[in-house]
Amino acid sequence: MNIAALSLRSVARSFERQALFFGQRRMLGGPAHVGRFLPDLMDRVLKDRIQPGKVFDLTPPIEQVAQGYRAMDERRAIKTLLTV
Repeated sequence: MNIAALSLRSVARSFERQALFFGQRRMLGGPAHVGRFLPDLMDRVLKDRIQPGKVFDLTPPIEQVAQGYRAMDERRAIKTLLTV
């Protein structure tokens, strides 16, 4: 199991789902069952079967993380890949 899946599960457990729903609260984003698909996708990427770079259209250095988020928010970029 990967770290992302573990952290998502612990966050999901911490919410009172019915209270969230019936309290008319919002949760920005949405459920992405990445844990189910991530192992297969990572395997494909590492074996060069798929090219994830086609999704990322902006690759700033990690020091410019704020500019990357701003570009996505302003719809100037679809996905930002931060480089180290």
